[in-house]
Amino acid sequence: MSINKVFITGATGYIGGSVAALLLKKGYEVSALVRKQADAEKLKALGITPVPGAIHDTAVLRKATENADAVIHTADADDVYSVVTFLEALKGTGKTFVFTSGSSLVGDNAKGEKGDIVYSEDIPVQPKLEKLHRVALNDHILAAAKENVRTIVIVPTMVYGTGTGIKPDSIQVPMLIDIAREKQAGVYIEKGENKWSNVHIEDLAALYVLALENAPTGSYFYAENGSASLKDVAVSISNMLGFGGKSLSISLDNAIEKWGPDAAAYGFASNSLVNADKAKKLLGWQPKYGSILEDIEQGSYKTIHASK
Repeated sequence: MSINKVFITGATGYIGGSVAALLLKKGYEVSALVRKQADAEKLKALGITPVPGAIHDTAVLRKATENADAVIHTADADDVYSVVTFLEALKGTGKTFVFTSGSSLVGDNAKGEKGDIVYSEDIPVQPKLEKLHRVALNDHILAAAKENVRTIVIVPTMVYGTGTGIKPDSIQVPMLIDIAREKQAGVYIEKGENKWSNVHIEDLAALYVLALENAPTGSYFYAENGSASLKDVAVSISNMLGFGGKSLSISLDNAIEKWGPDAAAYGFASNSLVNADKAKKLLGWQPKYGSILEDIEQGSYKTIHASK
């Protein structure tokens, strides 16, 4: 089935906005779910057709799915209800559904300690209790391939760089920049030896388009092109903000008080290491960026955050 019209959720966000921008550049007709009129005008100015509604407006989602050749869902990696709506609408159509997950699903609750397990798509994930729901949701989506839905799950790691849509900022790095500014030093949790794989936003957007165009049904892809410890990220943030590489450790309890248990334990204190060779070999994905530390110190975040 040829794909010309793509409906996307999360187009006002960081990942979805960047994917939508690249789809437009590649000549696709793009429509996007949007709640606020002001955001609808911004999307329209880019050439995206706004679809007014929210993620749980089932009638809106069904109609948008009917009018599209493919759906790319980037709005919420954990929302079951929207996924159920999309899969019901897509059942038996042969249309494409690309879902955005997140690599905290392989997180190990390491509390800042170093971990060495690197997951490929062939290694079964034995998730911690806190991430069982995410793995189950991904499995359910992939199983829908048996019901004539071309399902694809993409699992981004720590995403960095300037977004190319209407939201330029990622999530994890800006949160660490904000606390670094508050503490006048880069901040990590406990020992900070835990590592996350990472991927640049432009490379990630390119992977979405390649998967949309070429991935077999029932595909699952990790997205990474490097890794770094959270302590090294903290030092790079310190350098970027002019603190001379000064960094400090905070306890996991203090981090939970600041960010909540999920963000602290699984966003900043866990190991989340994956391998993206499958996407590189099967889809011909060729990431251009390879250093989150260099990007923080010399690139996009210096422009966006240093003067705040």
